[in-house]
Amino acid sequence: MRFAGALGALALTGVVAGCTSSPSPSPAPVSPSAVPASAAPAWTEPASYSFLLTRGCDEAAPLARYQATVRDGRMTTSARVGGAASPGPSADVDLGPVTGDEGEEIEVPTLGELVDMAQTAADDGGRVSTVHDTADGHPVRVVVNVSGAADGDECWIVSDYHVG
Repeated sequence: MRFAGALGALALTGVVAGCTSSPSPSPAPVSPSAVPASAAPAWTEPASYSFLLTRGCDEAAPLARYQATVRDGRMTTSARVGGAASPGPSADVDLGPVTGDEGEEIEVPTLGELVDMAQTAADDGGRVSTVHDTADGHPVRVVVNVSGAADGDECWIVSDYHVG
């Protein structure tokens, strides 16, 4: 399954569950300045940018937040912002301390890699929802569910996006 490889590249721990599709709850609402991919302007990943990536579907209690910087198209820095790591729905078990905290830790993707991961999941039959910024089309929310379980969503929220 190609999605398992894509998510495996992002997650240092965790195993993707099966690849079936069934309805699951809708993701939380997004800001009025965000629209589905079909209504957003085309986005081309800039060579250099920074962003805050929030992982988790409950914005009030996310699994983790990461401040990231991309230079020359490659992730140059990423740092966890507050809180301890928690296992996500894709983790079969809590694999223990990765960075001194309990739970799952990830390798932060560039936004291009996040878009590619969502496309791979959709190509493999997963349920994918992507919301883009109305001004420049960069992704602001990606929800992927390859398990088919109602609680199987993996959510990625992008904020504080700055080019340059």
